[in-house]
Amino acid sequence: MQLNQATDYAFRVLLHLAAVPEHIVSGQTIAEQQNIPPQFLQKIMRSLTKAGLVKSHRGAEGGYELARAAAAITLLDVIEAMEGAVSLNRCLADQNACTRCCPRVCTVHRALGRIQQQFLASLHQVNFADLVQEQEGEVESRI
Repeated sequence: MQLNQATDYAFRVLLHLAAVPEHIVSGQTIAEQQNIPPQFLQKIMRSLTKAGLVKSHRGAEGGYELARAAAAITLLDVIEAMEGAVSLNRCLADQNACTRCCPRVCTVHRALGRIQQQFLASLHQVNFADLVQEQEGEVESRI
């Protein structure tokens, strides 16, 4: 499994917005500071807004801000907003996808199910407030 480029950019956008809480940041500023093509940024922002992670503000002073606290937005939230539900194997998303029709007895299905649960739990534990704090600590240690 590999996350797509849009998801990587979405992580950057949310980290940027989390670093400046309660501020509206223009799309142009985000694009420039995060090195994201402006047209691609618009597509990403639509997905993040639709998922309820980002608020969009129109007008001359418009831009974007987090829709909720950075501590309440996780890596899993972003992945699901950009890529949909995470599933390591098609049979975990749809049991009818298995040609053997036996998820209850398939040891591979059960093993992948456990791994997927652990993976999702790990992604859910990482929030953007913690990532900002970690980023600020890295910057301070370089000075």
